[in-house]
This record gives sequence, structure tokens and C-alpha cells, in this order.
Amino acid sequence: MLVAAAVCPSPPLLVPEVATGAAPELDAARTACADAVGLLAASRPDRLYVVGPAGAGATGVFPAGSTGSFAGFGVDLSVRLGDGPAADRPLPASLAVGAWLLGRADWADAPVEGLGVDEREAAEACAATGRELAASADRVALLVMGDGSACRTVKAPGYLDERAAGFDAEAARALGAADVAELLALDEQLAYELKAAGRAPWQVLAGAAEGAGLEGRLLLEDAPYGVEYIVAAWS
Repeated sequence: MLVAAAVCPSPPLLVPEVATGAAPELDAARTACADAVGLLAASRPDRLYVVGPAGAGATGVFPAGSTGSFAGFGVDLSVRLGDGPAADRPLPASLAVGAWLLGRADWADAPVEGLGVDEREAAEACAATGRELAASADRVALLVMGDGSACRTVKAPGYLDERAAGFDAEAARALGAADVAELLALDEQLAYELKAAGRAPWQVLAGAAEGAGLEGRLLLEDAPYGVEYIVAAWS
């Protein structure tokens, strides 16, 4: 059963070594993420899953001990997801950022496993995956990585799209209220067009939370560099 969840943005810019000179601009996001991860630890889960968007070839399960690197972003920094023997496949970027957040929090509260989700995965398939995760242990927690739209300004990765603000407001409202139905109703095609990589992982969370009676709290909503960042905690 799902007992807690933390929702965090997944850009490697959260890692100060990657952000370099821009690092202070994301201090509020890092603090909010640390608070959300702290609430996960307080829930005393039997198992933690880190769920994040992944491209082709990087979906599926990543066992404890899987490693990721930020070398592709010009930084000689590696991270490990929990304890375990090194795995063959490297973590996708979103799960590497999740592993970095857990390392920053000295996570040692429960076994950890990663799950890369195809950004085009249908809502019902995402929800079904979430239900399976929730049923895997008596007390399950999720660290859900993903961003909203990348189209909030003309300098955003996806340029300015007038639909982005409304989509992001809907997503932030649902995540802040732990509204499962509203999360599952997020438009898959619109999310793809707006480059909202968090849509699929959020819908995995929605499936996991069905019947759990969790309450949500929005810890941060911001759009630095034209990309929507949302941090929320469910407990």
C-alpha cells in the first residue's frame, strides 16, 4: 500500500555541479525537494521506488546499486541508487537526479528500486503500473521525478506555448491536492506537445494512490528557464 510520495522536478540542473554559475537560482527548489524526501523517510516505508521519465532503451526496472552519471552534462559526477551490486544499465537522467536527491538525504530507510517510464505511456498503463508498485509491500513510498511543460517562455526549450500555463496549473493543483482523478485526466497528447515529461510518472503515482486516502501539499511551483517545476508531498 502506498503510504507516502514525494514529487520532484527531474532536470540535472538541480545538481549544483551541473548548474555551475546558475546553481543559486535553484536553491529554493533543492530545499523543497529535500523537505519532500524527508517526509518520505518519516513514513517508514518497507520499499521505495524512484519513478521517472525515460527515453527509448531506458525504461523498465533499475535495481538497487544501479549507477548514473552526469558526464553527459560536462560534469565528472556519478551517483548510485541505494545499495547493491553495480548493474549493467546506467540510470536515465531523471532517475540519476532522484538518486542524487536520496544521496543528499543519506537515505538508508528502505530498499530502493528505480523505474523508468516511457513518456508516451498511456494513462491507464501508467495507473496499472502504479497499482502493482503499491501492492508490492505493506508500506510503499514513491519518489516521483518529472517536470511540467517546457513551453512557458520564448526562451524555454519548447518555446512559448499559450496552452502551457493552463496545463501546468491543472497539474500543480492535482499534485498539491493528491487528486488522483485529476491526475489521470491529464491530456497525454497535450502533455507530449508541451514537453511535460512528468505526465507519465505522475499518472503512475495516481494509480499507486488509488484508495490510499493520502493528503497532498504543494511545496513549490516555479518555472525557471521556462520549465515548470513542481514539488509536492503526499502522506
